[in-house]
Amino acid sequence: MISIIKHNPFGKISILLFAMITLQSCFVAKDYKRPEFEETPDLFRTDNLPADSTSMADVSWKDLFTDPYLNQYIEEGLQNNIDIRIAIQQMVAAASYAKQGKAGYLPSVDLSATGTRQEFSENSQFGSIFSGTLDSYDFTASLSWEADIWGKIRSAKRASDANYLQSVAAHKAVKTLLVAQIATTYYQLLALDAQLKITDESILTREKSVETIKALKEAGQVNQVAVDQSIAQFNSASALKIDIESAIFTTENTLSLLLGRSPETIERSDLDIQKLETDMQVGVPSILLRNRPDVMAAEYALINAFELTNVAKSQFYPSLTLTASGGFQSLELKDWLSANSIFSTLVGGLAQPLFNKRSIRTQHEVAIAQQEQALLNFEKTLLTAGNEVSTTLYNYDAENRKIVFRENEVQALRKAEANSEELLNYGLSTYLDLLTARTAALSAELNVVESKLQKLLNVVDLYEALGGGWK
Repeated sequence: MISIIKHNPFGKISILLFAMITLQSCFVAKDYKRPEFEETPDLFRTDNLPADSTSMADVSWKDLFTDPYLNQYIEEGLQNNIDIRIAIQQMVAAASYAKQGKAGYLPSVDLSATGTRQEFSENSQFGSIFSGTLDSYDFTASLSWEADIWGKIRSAKRASDANYLQSVAAHKAVKTLLVAQIATTYYQLLALDAQLKITDESILTREKSVETIKALKEAGQVNQVAVDQSIAQFNSASALKIDIESAIFTTENTLSLLLGRSPETIERSDLDIQKLETDMQVGVPSILLRNRPDVMAAEYALINAFELTNVAKSQFYPSLTLTASGGFQSLELKDWLSANSIFSTLVGGLAQPLFNKRSIRTQHEVAIAQQEQALLNFEKTLLTAGNEVSTTLYNYDAENRKIVFRENEVQALRKAEANSEELLNYGLSTYLDLLTARTAALSAELNVVESKLQKLLNVVDLYEALGGGWK
């Protein structure tokens, strides 16, 4: 321990400061390098490998979605959604920690002022020598600064910066998810509207069919079984309508929640006019590292863990601190702020941990394990992203092929329904043929709507999987 008082301190102070500044270069902390994963070039399972970095994730959601209602709802959701607001507050908290990390290089400064009056007991050690009252007045400014010899403060600052950037990426991830959720829920509403329209038309057709079958029964062309079956079909379609209306009500409530609203009716357009402005470009796999917020957040978590490992390692080495204090001390109030009352102290300290119940070693081992966990989580997040992109691309292509067959199926079944009804009127067919064709036709039409919905949702899913929506 070196103690330097105000008598001729400058030479020793200069030597001490020079030594501390020189030791600043003795970093044991390592610099972060992004890990290279062997799987990265093959993240996308597709025969059409992208040749450049162009990605639909770079397209703003305002340009991707063309429905004015949907764009209005996305804008509203980004302003009012509860999860977005929570993520913003998490960013504010992380920003405060980042500011604290930057202040790590600065000294700590404290001020204190005290006034003391002492009455000594005559039977005490000092009272037997000195009797009466002793007053003292003290005003002290103290400064304490730790030299960043091993890079501990630098690493702690970088860790807090990474933690802040992780919160920013998490906020972007919430935005990406919210845009996808609002678009998905909105399109589901449009699909339910289309299915409700088809069901209403089917109910009208079946209601007329009941009257027709009753007339045919009176004419002796069909029996009571046909009448009962036609009534059952009408009731089945009516029950389906209630199910769809219930789904619409629930989906409207879901969208209201995403928008930060109380449950209410949602204005909307029509499924058949929906068009998404995209050419489905995915870019090279490595583009996910800068576009997908959850991948970015996972890497920032790794950086944070890496720097905290540096901090833990630096605890094994000695710490060098400089403590200075000065001010005024006096036994008389009138002399308190005089030049003769000035005092100063400068202390340089070097502390090396020797035995602390294995605390430092445990912290270091835990930090290494947490860094490895963060690395594995980063790799898993990247693999998950590639899996989502690959799956969505395949599903989009499959739905495009499937919808052609479903539309052909509807046309064939509508013809079969019309022909069966005409043959039944002439007594050349049974009602069972008409019943089968009509049931299959309704199911096929509903399936076409489902395929149209899935095409839209696959685009939304790919947009989200590539990291679109937060820009």
